[in-house]
Amino acid sequence: MDDIAAGRPTEETLDPKDWSDVEALAHKIVDDGVSYLRDVRDRPVWREMPADVKAFFRSSLPRSPAPLADVYREVAENVMPYPMGNVHPRFWAWYMGASNFAGALGDFLAAVQGSNVGGGNHAATMVDQQVVNWCKEMVGFPASASGTLVAGGSMANIIGLNVARNVKAGIDVREHGVAAMEKPLRYYGSDQIHSCHRKGMEALGLGNRALRRIPTDTALRIDLTALRAAIAEDRAAGFQPACVIGTAGTVNTGAIDDLQALASLAEDENLWFHVDGCIGALIAITRSNAYRVAGIERADSVALDPHKWLHSPIEAGCALIRDAAAHRNTFAVTPEYLEMTPRGLASANWLSDYSLQTSRGFRALKVWMALKEHGIEKFGRLIDQNIEQAHYLSALVEAEPLLELVAPTNISIVCFRYRADGMSAGDLKALNTEIMLRLQEEGTAVLSDTTVNGAHCLRVAIDNHRTRRSDLDLLIQETIRLGDKIVKESKAS
Repeated sequence: MDDIAAGRPTEETLDPKDWSDVEALAHKIVDDGVSYLRDVRDRPVWREMPADVKAFFRSSLPRSPAPLADVYREVAENVMPYPMGNVHPRFWAWYMGASNFAGALGDFLAAVQGSNVGGGNHAATMVDQQVVNWCKEMVGFPASASGTLVAGGSMANIIGLNVARNVKAGIDVREHGVAAMEKPLRYYGSDQIHSCHRKGMEALGLGNRALRRIPTDTALRIDLTALRAAIAEDRAAGFQPACVIGTAGTVNTGAIDDLQALASLAEDENLWFHVDGCIGALIAITRSNAYRVAGIERADSVALDPHKWLHSPIEAGCALIRDAAAHRNTFAVTPEYLEMTPRGLASANWLSDYSLQTSRGFRALKVWMALKEHGIEKFGRLIDQNIEQAHYLSALVEAEPLLELVAPTNISIVCFRYRADGMSAGDLKALNTEIMLRLQEEGTAVLSDTTVNGAHCLRVAIDNHRTRRSDLDLLIQETIRLGDKIVKESKAS
């Protein structure tokens, strides 16, 4: 007896009634995706959404079905033409990577398979663990170390800081909480440290004041003498120095702390040594620039970002912990419904024991597929290429009297500004901000801005495998054109 005859509601599914229609649409979507990346250089880097497009996103909750082809048409018309722009060769605002097609296919296939990578005995967890193992190999960590894939660099850093807190707390902080610690912990990083570390201190219950920002030297690296003095001062004041955070590529200028010296200092002072390598850790895989991050292999924990210089589609971060037991002990909880079995699906370790997430997406496949397709040596060459391009851009700036470098170029971040005689600091900031905004609005290039040693400047962060020197030539040309134009406008007004 069928459901209708029996008076039962008809059972439903989200699967289509006609798979052939879906198959044809899927082919079109893939074809459009290939064209989208193939022709990316022909489109503006970024453009403002028209009012009607913004209004489209304020429509009410859909209550009745629509054909999938119509849904895709709305995506094609209202979403795809208005990206953030980071896959474009002239997107240099922030370190985000430029994605890659194999990775995009990996994201699609991972979603089709639909596996939850919180753990279990299945292929997705094996891919996840293999990618973590490859990340360990990239930075020189031992095979016995632990690691976990997370959303991005901020979460990877917080994982490392969390393990450091639990190891250095002196009590079972998971059971008794930070209030039970005999001495408040202190962490140390440079005054160029990424803002996620403040969030980490707050989330861990230690508070922002537990993170001491140490002055930097002329190269914008953490000042080791000032660091030692701060540690001694805190000990004398009754605090417990716990962790030093070395930065392998600061977000402002790309400066890299002396990781070898920090590793030795941490050993001498009995501190946990964490490296924020979200920008620069993967320089370790290069042929020409690996020396810049020497010492990263001595860290107790490292945060890195495959969605930056491995160009994985966002999101993909990785936290590596040298002490695997300390890592698991920081997060593992085994409720009765997650107990291991001698055979079957639950006969493998739960990867959720290594982070805060129980449900975890299959983010490893997009990294795995791109590494398989291109090999690690090519990614190393691309990093070397970006670093060379940054120094090429620096030389262009130095050769142009209307431009000036504001900070030394270390890896692939160039900080510079247009200068005009007789302008105050405030006027120069307004001028350079206007240059940045017009570059964006004209679709030419997307830069960001920052302040280094009190000087406002434009910031070009090159971690883009599509960038060419000709793009940098165009940037200089357009910066000078716009700067000249804005100065003339201001004099005429």
